[in-house]
Amino acid sequence: MAEKGSRPVFNPLTVIGAILTTVSAVLFLTFFFLELLGLHANPYFGIFFFLILPGLFLMGLLLVPLGIWRERRRRLRGLAPTEWHWPRIDLNDARTRRTAAVVAALTLANIVIVSLAAFKGVEYMDSTPFCGEVCHTVMEPEYAAYQDGPHSRVKCVECHIGPGAPFFVKAKVDGLRQVWAVTFDTYQRPIPSPVHTLRPARDTCEQCHWPERFSGDLRRTFRTYADDEANTEQAQVLNLKVGGGGWRRGGPHGIHWHTASNILVEYIATDPARGTIPYVRMVDATGAVTEFVVEGVTPEMLAAGERRTMDCIDCHNRPTHRFAPSPERAVDAALASGLLPQDLPFLRREAVAVLSEGYPDRPAAERAIAERLQAFYGQTAEATEARVARAIAGTQRVFAQNVFPKMGLTWGAHPNHLGHTDSPGCFRCHDGEHRSKDGRTISQDCELCHTFE
Repeated sequence: MAEKGSRPVFNPLTVIGAILTTVSAVLFLTFFFLELLGLHANPYFGIFFFLILPGLFLMGLLLVPLGIWRERRRRLRGLAPTEWHWPRIDLNDARTRRTAAVVAALTLANIVIVSLAAFKGVEYMDSTPFCGEVCHTVMEPEYAAYQDGPHSRVKCVECHIGPGAPFFVKAKVDGLRQVWAVTFDTYQRPIPSPVHTLRPARDTCEQCHWPERFSGDLRRTFRTYADDEANTEQAQVLNLKVGGGGWRRGGPHGIHWHTASNILVEYIATDPARGTIPYVRMVDATGAVTEFVVEGVTPEMLAAGERRTMDCIDCHNRPTHRFAPSPERAVDAALASGLLPQDLPFLRREAVAVLSEGYPDRPAAERAIAERLQAFYGQTAEATEARVARAIAGTQRVFAQNVFPKMGLTWGAHPNHLGHTDSPGCFRCHDGEHRSKDGRTISQDCELCHTFE
């Protein structure tokens, strides 16, 4: 290979590169097979083994030829005792053939390792643990709500990142901005809803929820509880006219009539959260256009707003990351689900009171909840130790699901536009104040959407 009298190339960079590449490859392959066997679950391991180690491996590969090049320059400049010569490749020579075989095998191994690293790196960055657990404090509220939500089996990337290279690049570039914000603590608290960067509903929601299918009506029971000794339950039964945009049973109707393919609804929102909608434009099945505008709204105000075609997210704006709007709503839901015992006297009142207080962090809240309920029920003969313990644990869980002091997220921080009880919701448009030029309004009639039993 090298001429007689020449010395092997032992530049420090080459040696360091060889060591770095070898160690990185061994560690990566070891962890790769452990991951295949399901022997690890820590998301931070993934960062090191699937993101950092492949980077070190590639760096080592680059250092090897860089060291050879530097050594050659040293010898050509007379800084080394022997001049460096290019190797002579003669496949008739057994030693050359063996060396070529080793180089080919190492090259193939490097290609395999780099390919595996690229694949596992992308797969890891698209995983739910990476999204929810790596930036633990920042994403803790969203991840906690996601795990308890109705879409907990849907991967984060299926809604937040589209398919293909363009979406991938866009997401990773945006991720660099987020890493910068986390590193230098410049992110908002709480994290705002990413309403302006979400993929269109037809690419996400409608892959599972088929709008052309007739849905009919749904019967829903909403339970609330009084602050009296018996935690008296009150049940309100609604028949929701869900309807749909399909034509199988007479065309679009009900709440979701606007999902029909030949109907278009647009609106202009004048605030970032899309809570104020002074303008609505509708194109019906005949092609007729009707514009509804709130009195006093100027063209300049509309020009400064955001124009958008209405889709699922405009009403179902918290489909996965749901937080209770108030302690009352959260405790009612916990009593209805059995998380809190309904037969513990005055529990609704006491739980709402302790949850309504402000706390600097979760441990302080958990201590206060335990102390208050233990003190109150310690003097109540009807209360049993097991039920009190269940009440304490349930109330602490209600707090942990909805309030995150470090992220500035408390009751009502993220309004839900579905309905109109806790936020304007439907009444952003259905308020009777949006008028067309011919005097028509967007009706506020309750029975357009539901009837009471």
